[in-house]
Amino acid sequence: MTGSSESWWRIAPLLADRGYRVLAVDLPGHGLSPRDPGLTVHAAAEAVADSIVDECGQTPAIAIGHSFGGLVLAAAVDSGRIVPELSVFVDAPLRTRGGWDHAEVTAEYQQERQGRTYERLRASRPYYSDQDCVVEARAAERFDPATGAAPAAATGVSFQPRPGSIIVRAEPSNYVDDACATEQRERGVIIRSIPGAAHSIWYSHFDQFVDALPEVFRGSAAL
Repeated sequence: MTGSSESWWRIAPLLADRGYRVLAVDLPGHGLSPRDPGLTVHAAAEAVADSIVDECGQTPAIAIGHSFGGLVLAAAVDSGRIVPELSVFVDAPLRTRGGWDHAEVTAEYQQERQGRTYERLRASRPYYSDQDCVVEARAAERFDPATGAAPAAATGVSFQPRPGSIIVRAEPSNYVDDACATEQRERGVIIRSIPGAAHSIWYSHFDQFVDALPEVFRGSAAL
């Protein structure tokens, strides 16, 4: 939420080094994607699945979703629209409460958007590189608060990653707490925790993020 496909600027080359074709997707209301003030998680999942199937087919080798993007990935897999060989969820909530006031959440996102200028990101997130600040500030400029608020105002949803999926979480995490991690581990989901990481784990702990996913990055040279 509030990011864009450019957020993966440092990760995509690592995947390309391993021989993967990489598709980074702007969620609805983000980056250059269309706006939708009535967006739901299911609708976002359909939009993302359409992009993936059109470009890569139904069975991508690896699908990675961060935060709200992870929830969208879980919905797309749950629907059967895409069937990744490996799904990776990065500090992603797996359920929404729903029922929030759309206008109030829109106002909150508008305020957050205003606070995500290059200068403010540079001052508030010392672990961001200069390029991180550039791409995240540009993403904030393009982000549509009304679209972002819509899933929170819709009916709450919940999805379960398939056994064998991987969750990489910050520790502590506001989105994947210890109870959730234990529940998912018992279901056969692999949990990798990175102590002290920020929510955007690869921004604050790039090397640890790469090391936590040998199934994805083994054999690639770190940038």
